[in-house]
Amino acid sequence: MPGENLTREEARERAALLTVHGYEVALDLRAAADPAPAEGPRTFRSTTSVRFACAKEGATSFVDLLAPHVHSVTLNGESLTVDQVFDGTRVALPALRAENHLVVDASCAYSHTGEGLHHFTDPEDGETYLYTQYEPADARRVFANFEQPDLKAPFSFRVTAPAHWTVLSNGARERREELTGGAAATWTFATTRPISTYITAVVAGPYHYVADSYRRKLPDGSTLEIPLGALCRRALAPHFDAERVLATTKQGLDFFHEHFRYPYPFGKYDQAFVPEYNIGAMENPGCVTFREEYVFRGRTTRAAYQGRASTLLHEMAHMWFGDLVTMEWWDDLWLKESFADYMGTFALAEATEFTRGWISFANNRKAWAYKADQLPSTHPITADIRDLQDAKLNFDGITYAKGASVLKQLVAYVGRDAFFEGARRYFERHAFGNTRLNDLLAVLAETSGRDMGEWAAAWLQTAGVNALTPEVSYAADGRITELAVRQEAPAEHPTLRPHRIAVGLYRREGGVGPLVRYARAEVDVTGPLTAVPELTGAERPELVLVNDEDLSYCKARFDAGSLATLRAHLGDIEDPLARALCWSALWNMTRDALLPAGDFLALVRDFAGAEDEISVLQMVHAWALTALRWYTPAGRRAAREGELAQAALGELRRAEPASDHQLAWARFFAGCASSDADFQLVSGLLAGSARVDGLDVDQELRWLLLRALTAAGRAGEAEIAAERARDDTASGNRHQVRCLAARPDAGVKAEAWTAVVERDTLSNALVEATIDGFAQAGQRELLAPYAERYFAAIEGVWRERTIEIAMAVVRGLFPMLQDSPETLAAADAWLAEHAAAPPALRRLVLEARDELARALRAQAADV
Repeated sequence: MPGENLTREEARERAALLTVHGYEVALDLRAAADPAPAEGPRTFRSTTSVRFACAKEGATSFVDLLAPHVHSVTLNGESLTVDQVFDGTRVALPALRAENHLVVDASCAYSHTGEGLHHFTDPEDGETYLYTQYEPADARRVFANFEQPDLKAPFSFRVTAPAHWTVLSNGARERREELTGGAAATWTFATTRPISTYITAVVAGPYHYVADSYRRKLPDGSTLEIPLGALCRRALAPHFDAERVLATTKQGLDFFHEHFRYPYPFGKYDQAFVPEYNIGAMENPGCVTFREEYVFRGRTTRAAYQGRASTLLHEMAHMWFGDLVTMEWWDDLWLKESFADYMGTFALAEATEFTRGWISFANNRKAWAYKADQLPSTHPITADIRDLQDAKLNFDGITYAKGASVLKQLVAYVGRDAFFEGARRYFERHAFGNTRLNDLLAVLAETSGRDMGEWAAAWLQTAGVNALTPEVSYAADGRITELAVRQEAPAEHPTLRPHRIAVGLYRREGGVGPLVRYARAEVDVTGPLTAVPELTGAERPELVLVNDEDLSYCKARFDAGSLATLRAHLGDIEDPLARALCWSALWNMTRDALLPAGDFLALVRDFAGAEDEISVLQMVHAWALTALRWYTPAGRRAAREGELAQAALGELRRAEPASDHQLAWARFFAGCASSDADFQLVSGLLAGSARVDGLDVDQELRWLLLRALTAAGRAGEAEIAAERARDDTASGNRHQVRCLAARPDAGVKAEAWTAVVERDTLSNALVEATIDGFAQAGQRELLAPYAERYFAAIEGVWRERTIEIAMAVVRGLFPMLQDSPETLAAADAWLAEHAAAPPALRRLVLEARDELARALRAQAADV
């Protein structure tokens, strides 16, 4: 991997030297479905023609390419000696002219890791499916290019592939020509507008394709028509609700055209749901790619549909923030990801059926931000990205969710009208170009009349999260004599920021019924202590909620009286957003060892059944399992697991038949089943001998139940094989691998370890499934020998594997379940002894070490 890295300084030097006029890329994919070669990688032919200018005649530069073989390199009509100019990662370009023409003819390797051009064979029908995924710098695995975001250019793609395939790229198809014999064809696509290399795309295979179109009258009286497409593997077609996907697409296009007033600039709009995808989605203009898990094979909850809609709109927002206008370098990644995250939720709540989108954002998305912002690797939203490895790790909760949270505050700070007018000016001035932070701040200063420097310094250029706690005094008659908000910051990130917050006072009328807000005040919190005089004289509340309505990015705390109220009446809070904020605050207190894990689990047992917002309930379930497995002392886990399982079973039986809540509680029960009676019910549900009225035990739920039984040693290889026979699909294959690795057997664990650490044959999806099955919470003793092996192996893994697989191994196999001071000491020793290890690898180990230390602190607090 080190030879593949590109530093910021190298990129700046190259950008100052070169201007790219355009690319013509020809890919020959005809042999993709042929058997794999006996030796070496499966390859395809890639020919790149690029024209570019050089500001200094006679200068040297390089083009990026990761390929097993280069056939020829021709620069300005002269053939270069391949062995002299190609080192495996770069092609040297000597003696450049003012205007240059480079042609590189190479054999590039198909990927099985989701990086570059991914090759997938569907086990159900034997068909081959291909797609590209590049961010931040894997286009060089497919064609020679200048792999950095600020060297934008128009692209023309020509793809030769089997004639019966569907082939797509960023541009619309201009023509399709069948080759002699009719077995293959060549697709030629329209030249794109100037875009960055990492958002070019090719999707090819016998995909199921659904066509539609979008029409809109523009202010100038013309009509904008955008051809739409939605596609997935043929085997998934019976499950594909393309009409619903396309309906959300049209709602999003309406919303963004209304607010941005810059017409969608990339012609057609295809959305491909592809197999073995490493991320949620990618904003390739005109050819957006999504993980195919968004095509739901079985019954799922409204929260899952909401999550998919949010992702659809997030990627659509990128057509403007990221694709039309792109950050100059990865330091300003927030200029696209924070805005897409914010605008995706904005559009979700205002343009679709999911009008409660901001509740999920407050409870779920921000939880990711709070977690990331307390890691030792936290960074300002505008980060210091030294190279591509830094960039790869910066797609994190800071860049996405914290950035989006801060933008939500920014809109409140400058005003909604000023924000959108600023966005419109930003698009007009920088269309098809690259920007930095100051370019955006300049237009916002113009439209709002506010000085953006102080805001940016406080929120974009510092790290860490503040905690806000109410301090309340009462008179003898119970009325408030003084209410103030105390702001605190961690020692390592001591900045106290300006927060515009709402403080809400809640009570039950006459001490019965729901907890409702009866008083509210907005206040600008500055410094360590801020008075809220508007609430002086108010009647005594049962609950004081700082950051009511989720206006700011902060950790909300509670005074003693409010905490006591939540212990007794959390489920009585009437407003769903206020209730979600309380759950989030209580979880942050648990993570910070201020609330014992046992207390949080008691709240889950007592009040999760009253939670009517399904996305919040599923988040609470996930937190509960974390509290049980990591934050509970070893001697208390078994009893609490049993109590949690019984509470889950009770809620499962009380839930409305066939409801989202019933399904969520069924999944949760399977996750914490522990007793013989629990597993008898799980087995019965799987076999059909037990029933819960209204619960449809479909194929996806069957696999979840089977994994619970397998991890507990109550089902084995025969049962897994029988289930795979029922579900002979790509999804079934992943589930089978996960269940096989979950078996509580020393030989099984050894084989799983070897498969992901010592071999490089599994695809990215099967590496993920194997790791997921390997690390079972109830198998701590069985996994103990792998703690030492982990620290001995990770440097070699980082050196020898692609960064995507290396990240999965280093994160997924960290011995978190060996939650002891000895494991913490081993992590510290590795960090001390490997000071010269790649910074990105050290960051991953440091983050995992910090999570382990947090778990140990939480266990110590649970007394």
